Amino acid sequence: MILLTLILIPLFGVAIIAPSYQTHQHLPILQNQSHVDPDTKIKYIALTVSIIAFLYSLILLVLFDPSTPDYQFTFHLLTSKSFSSDFQMGVDGISIYFVILTTFLFPISFLASWKISSSTTLGGNKYNVKFYLCTMLLLETLLILLFVVTDIMLFYIFFESVLIPLFLIVGIWGSSANRIRAAFLLFLFTLAGSLFMLLSILAIYYNVGSTDFQLIQQFHFDPSVQKLLWIGVFISMAIKFPLWPLYSWLYRAHAEAPIAGSILLAGIVLKMATYGSLRLLLQFLPDASYYFSPLVQTMAIMSIIYASLATLRQTDFKALVAYSSIGHMGIIALGLFSNTIQGIEGSIVLSIAHGFVSPALFILVGAVLYDRFHTRTIRYYRGVVTYMPIFSVFFFLFTIFNAGIPLSANWVGELLCLIGTFQFNPIVAVLAASGIVLSAAYSIWLYNRISFGTYSQYLNFTKDINRREFHLILPLLFLTILVGILPNTILDNIDVSVTTLLYQV
Repeated sequence: MILLTLILIPLFGVAIIAPSYQTHQHLPILQNQSHVDPDTKIKYIALTVSIIAFLYSLILLVLFDPSTPDYQFTFHLLTSKSFSSDFQMGVDGISIYFVILTTFLFPISFLASWKISSSTTLGGNKYNVKFYLCTMLLLETLLILLFVVTDIMLFYIFFESVLIPLFLIVGIWGSSANRIRAAFLLFLFTLAGSLFMLLSILAIYYNVGSTDFQLIQQFHFDPSVQKLLWIGVFISMAIKFPLWPLYSWLYRAHAEAPIAGSILLAGIVLKMATYGSLRLLLQFLPDASYYFSPLVQTMAIMSIIYASLATLRQTDFKALVAYSSIGHMGIIALGLFSNTIQGIEGSIVLSIAHGFVSPALFILVGAVLYDRFHTRTIRYYRGVVTYMPIFSVFFFLFTIFNAGIPLSANWVGELLCLIGTFQFNPIVAVLAASGIVLSAAYSIWLYNRISFGTYSQYLNFTKDINRREFHLILPLLFLTILVGILPNTILDNIDVSVTTLLYQV
């Protein structure tokens, strides 16, 4: 019942917000307070609900037993002989941290977009805050469901359902006229890849006679059948990572999405590929995963090197952070398909670390700087440290975290991924290590261009980060350093599940 309650908490928030009104005449409490934003009430409701969901999800971590690879907190609904696919949920060491990362980032997303109001116009239309908050809470529910269902058909349903609120968030509340194109690229790329995954899932059901994870795991597919099924699923995961050459939707979606959309795209949505690869490819199709590892490694190396070189030439700082995500996801893909415990555990740690650092960078450049100066063009910025010293300190820390320095969670994840890859193929590991040098180059160059030098003539006088922005960044900084210093807080809980995944035969 714990998982069911966790899923119902965001839906409860939607049920409260949806009937509410957004005008002064329907908010008698705010009628005589003209200085109060009429949308503040429903924003507080959404924020409170998301915080409750996060605190409640910590119960999973407290009660979780890391000594068993079995699913825990299981729940079955509508079990009937007339249905081959039942609604069933559970978490293990692989999925628990993805659930907690999801519930952790949603309060941050609501706080990051706190300045939105119904008086804001977007493309000639009023900003519908109620619709926006309901869409965000619905997205949270779908993401949690994606990570907790233990049925392959339900996994596909929620994998696709996440697209709908994402399409609305980018297409309706994006930052420029290009948001429509970015939303359609996000939608069509993912949908096209998922069609192949659906064919593979139907073939799995035809062979096994069930869509339950545990029953599929016990079934041994013929190697030639495995390869065909693997290709169908991998096309969808390669788009979601994204790997070269299927990346063109990502930087457009990041650049055009509102700040909350960028946080969730970088922090959680890209991790759907990590989780899907662990759950479907490595768990159900291990022989094909080993057979196609050179292909994945080639695509990942191309992603790391190409994305890092492309990042050096970016003039839009949101697009720059988005391109850096492509390189980090390439290292995660290398770890996943290294066929080693270190590589797979490193990919999970790096996924979580990237879920802290990349959203923090988007907040710093896409919220703090953009809210003050209303431009994303890097060449207009210079000497920001003059008026924003606290911002510059945070920006420097997350910039070097993004480059993977020691004592950061990114360093632990990248190190484990490269160790695992080196055991599988030393040449690939050496090529992947070049991404660390390139990431340091574009990260430090970005920081140098924005922070140092004489204050830019294009920028007005501004104030340093405020209390809300400070409290947005602080938990991300704390967790990044905590995992970097004490990585066993994660590794101890995922070790048994990963070992069972790799050596289940």
